Amino acid sequence: MNQKMVFSTVGKVVLSEALMLTPPMITALIYGESALPFLAAIAVSIAIGSIMLLLFRTKNQVIYAKDGFMIVALSWIALSAIGALPFVFAREIPRYVDAFFETVSGFTTTGASILTNVEAMSRGLLFWRSFTHWIGGMGILVFVMAIVPGMSDRSIHIMRAEMPGPVVGKLVPRAKDTAKILYSIYIAMTIVEIILLIAGGMPVFDSIVHSFGTAGTGGFGIKADSIASYNAYLQWVITIFMLLFGVNFNLYYLLLIRRFRSAAKSTEFWAYLGIAFTSAALITVNTLPHYETASDAIRHAAFQVSSIMTTTGFATVDFNLWPMFSRAILLGLMFVGACAGSTGGGIKVSRVVLLIKSVGREVRKLTRPRSVTHVKFEGKNVDDATLSSVGTYLATYGLCFAGIVLLLCLEPTFDFLSNFSAAAACFNNIGPGLALVGPTANYSAYSDWAKLLLSFAMLLGRLELFPLLIALSPSTWTKR
Repeated sequence: MNQKMVFSTVGKVVLSEALMLTPPMITALIYGESALPFLAAIAVSIAIGSIMLLLFRTKNQVIYAKDGFMIVALSWIALSAIGALPFVFAREIPRYVDAFFETVSGFTTTGASILTNVEAMSRGLLFWRSFTHWIGGMGILVFVMAIVPGMSDRSIHIMRAEMPGPVVGKLVPRAKDTAKILYSIYIAMTIVEIILLIAGGMPVFDSIVHSFGTAGTGGFGIKADSIASYNAYLQWVITIFMLLFGVNFNLYYLLLIRRFRSAAKSTEFWAYLGIAFTSAALITVNTLPHYETASDAIRHAAFQVSSIMTTTGFATVDFNLWPMFSRAILLGLMFVGACAGSTGGGIKVSRVVLLIKSVGREVRKLTRPRSVTHVKFEGKNVDDATLSSVGTYLATYGLCFAGIVLLLCLEPTFDFLSNFSAAAACFNNIGPGLALVGPTANYSAYSDWAKLLLSFAMLLGRLELFPLLIALSPSTWTKR
């Protein structure tokens, strides 16, 4: 590993956080609040970033695969550590462990919170919470690549380490241009949602922060009841945009360059819609007796399915009170997640489809041993190396999740369902779980070590396991 280049790049990323902290500082000034917490955090960001650039100056800027994983893991930890400072400096989340949990939850677009009275927070910090969702949704490093000059074009290894899903490629020859295209689409969709929310009567500030939360599929709200107090039109707008942001962004690029047939042939896209609509229909039928009209049941079912499947975490009702069948569906959707290349978390629909197709191939091999069978995905044959990598990911995923649940069960305050759903909600970057961590509850009662464990789970899930596991491996710290 080229340690000087890795830490030099992390220094650039830390410096860029000073820029990220500027919009919430301006928001604080607009609402007549103190800008000092943000100014102090900006000063820390500039100081640490500058020191890292001076100490690890190097001419070798070539990024290899291992370097990419290390840059991503260290950058996300560093940005979360510094991003927690405004909450502490403002004394609105005075304990650093709580502030770190909240910031990791923001950047990883999880939406799990320790706040018991979110409506009492200042506008500047509310903006910062939701802005971390928006930055983390497409990827912090993708954001930096799009705005920071001088990033190596070998930084495709950074994109592959950070972007969710089994395969990440360049849309255009240069990785930096790919990052700009992705963020251009991302910004445009966010602006459209803001406009539609304002048109429906939502205040401007609310529209911006909720659009940030929807775009990043994060779910930090600014009201205790999340989205429940807003009208049906606004809930439907957010439902639709949660689904849209759960789609692979490569498909939007195909639509922009008028390759409509290629976009329409996406196996993952149709599987994603099929799972979402089937789940919503089943929950609607199951919860129909709980609502006065069928339209209410459909709206709440569609919203919660979109929210959980895309790992956003907004809520219009306390689904913890729904029948067991509906809650079981939502629990399953926590693991499935959204599409690869989207801002959503979870295992990803593409991996689920490949797993099902692989099982089908193995069954056919048992019944017809001499036949030659292939797994097809997106119209192409999938090689054994890709199937093997999916199997390895799922096995590692299962082991990590089991370990997190086991450790969390050391907490005496929470029952098994609460701990299991908390681990699932944090590991899959969803936010609300079931029972004591349901949509109307929070994570404040967990001990400090449990909050740090769940913070680790959020980072592990958002970075899809391997960047963080590689960073923790002693062999990684040896020279290339």
